[in-house]
Amino acid sequence: MKSKKILIVGNSYALAKKLSNIVDKVFVAPGNSMMANFAECVDIRECNVTELLNFAVENDIDLTVAVSEKAIKEDIASLFQANEKLIFAPSAQSAVFAINKSYAKKFLYKLHVPTPRFAIFEKLPLALDYLKDATYPLVARCDMNEIADDRLCCLTYETAKCFTEDLLLRGENKVVIEEYAYGHEFTMYVVTDGYHAIPLTTVANYKFTEDGNGGLITSGVGAFAPDYKVPLEIQEKVFKNVILNAINYLEKKGTPYLGILGVDAVLTSPDTYTVLEFKPFMQDFDTQAVLNLVDEDLIELFEACANGFFADEYEDILTNDKFSVSCLVNARIDGKVIPDLDLVDSEISFTGAEQNKYFEYISSKGSNFVLTSCASTLSRAKKILKDDLETIAFDGMKYRKDICN
Repeated sequence: MKSKKILIVGNSYALAKKLSNIVDKVFVAPGNSMMANFAECVDIRECNVTELLNFAVENDIDLTVAVSEKAIKEDIASLFQANEKLIFAPSAQSAVFAINKSYAKKFLYKLHVPTPRFAIFEKLPLALDYLKDATYPLVARCDMNEIADDRLCCLTYETAKCFTEDLLLRGENKVVIEEYAYGHEFTMYVVTDGYHAIPLTTVANYKFTEDGNGGLITSGVGAFAPDYKVPLEIQEKVFKNVILNAINYLEKKGTPYLGILGVDAVLTSPDTYTVLEFKPFMQDFDTQAVLNLVDEDLIELFEACANGFFADEYEDILTNDKFSVSCLVNARIDGKVIPDLDLVDSEISFTGAEQNKYFEYISSKGSNFVLTSCASTLSRAKKILKDDLETIAFDGMKYRKDICN
């Protein structure tokens, strides 16, 4: 185990647990009570980057990894770099296209990347005029990922009108409206130092809350990796035409992107794709699935990027031949005991559930945890996950059952 101290900014349970097996000490800001077994939680808000810097200096932190969009938006990377503290994260300037959705759509258009037809509105009357003649279904969404219900797939004008009104009247500066893209949704993740990029893996996404892609659309409720449904030719096109073009553009602009970058896309036919948005780090629902496939020492990988040695030391990223599948478990009500959670074979990444004084796991309304199973075949991984989900059944439990089919 390395004699190092690592600070993670943002509540990535899966990453914190993975790194705790590599180094002596992992701090997480702000963290949650379920991380206490393997990490120390720091009571500092993700957006308070000056206080985070002071903590890193005072505690001799060797490497900081920022996974929080709030911290990235507050330019934690530039502040740490200016004070000679090693950090694996993009600067605010370089990450605008991955955080700001209206900017991302314009960015895709500028790079000539295929993306669904879109429109951006700041004024309600103009948005409503557009919606009257729009093609349905469409997706209306916030400009920033700062609330849970940030998007809605609208089948009718009435639904789109109500949701758009709600967004703008509650204070959203902009609303992005785009045509719904039919097909298989996936995310390609890469590691980059801003000049050189290497793929991690491609992940299949489940974004709708109900089986068979029904219900509300979300940022994600489950995933499996690697995604066998995306042809190698499409993966190569997304990597070359989207990721490398974006990285080269940002480098020429003087704002190189350092960190993990995700590209959300839709396989619209066996040989065509369209890009929806970018991600400035792995998502909660698929982080463990991705990490299960990576056999590299993550600390060495992140430090190589932060120190500028990435291109010299890495030609590819070592991965295994396993399959992972993840499922987000929600709860409709608070305070229900979750039975036998310690008996499951799947990895658990806690997001909301907690333990009481009797060491029982207790549900909280909304997101509770992500279960991730890993096996030599996808069918075996899904069977393990299905058995574990049935084992822990509790009152008010909610998840997509077809993820295991």
